Amino acid sequence: MKQFLIALTLFATSALAQTADDLARLRAADVVILGEVHDNPTHHDMQAQIVQDVAPAALVIEMLGQEDADALAADPAAFAERWAQTGWPDFQMYLPIFQAHDGPIIGAAVPREVARATYADGVAAHFQGDAAAYGLNDPLPDDQYTQRVELQFQAHCEAMPREMMGGMIDVQRLRDATLAAGVVQAFADTGGPVVVITGNGHARKDWGVPSYLARVAPELRVISVGQGEDGVPPEGGFDVVLDAPAPDRPDPCAQFK
Repeated sequence: MKQFLIALTLFATSALAQTADDLARLRAADVVILGEVHDNPTHHDMQAQIVQDVAPAALVIEMLGQEDADALAADPAAFAERWAQTGWPDFQMYLPIFQAHDGPIIGAAVPREVARATYADGVAAHFQGDAAAYGLNDPLPDDQYTQRVELQFQAHCEAMPREMMGGMIDVQRLRDATLAAGVVQAFADTGGPVVVITGNGHARKDWGVPSYLARVAPELRVISVGQGEDGVPPEGGFDVVLDAPAPDRPDPCAQFK
């Protein structure tokens, strides 16, 4: 516990509460959504520490489908080769998170073929649940849609027309709703608490997983944690914001320059 408090003191930049209050809120929550920048090892170290302290009944992860998640839960250390085939960053960064958890792992990934089909069919057609309850039949508000188009445009290095961003937004909505549905099912099965491991974009409160949980399970106490880099917080609103140095990484847009 002392180590965790020291680490949280080092990395916490939230102006919303004192460190001890943040820790108490995490431990009291029904759902803790832990955002990350996927290739930042310090973010994963913090996630592992929080998982150890919260001791969730279930872990919901963005990275894998359920078959792979079951294999991971059965023997995390033996999963490295299978993980390498997924295209996610180095498994050794994620392994301490899974080793800190003793319980089921819920795989909430959207399969690639489903994501591709969403471009043609729309988000509601491929959601494995009540699309209306999750708001997937409804168009986004104009201001949100415009903002998300610009974010996707920038994220893709301004190398694709803005007109192509709508399909990517639909895929993002499908992933957010699928993660939220995984949380709802995990809580129903275990009674919680549930911890979610995902990117900052899915953890944001304004339109990420927390917004879907507010629609379909408003009784759950949800805490969202965002992790920034080099003093720059992630966008979208979080209950707790942590910070860590950015790792050395190549310019992802260099190939387009």
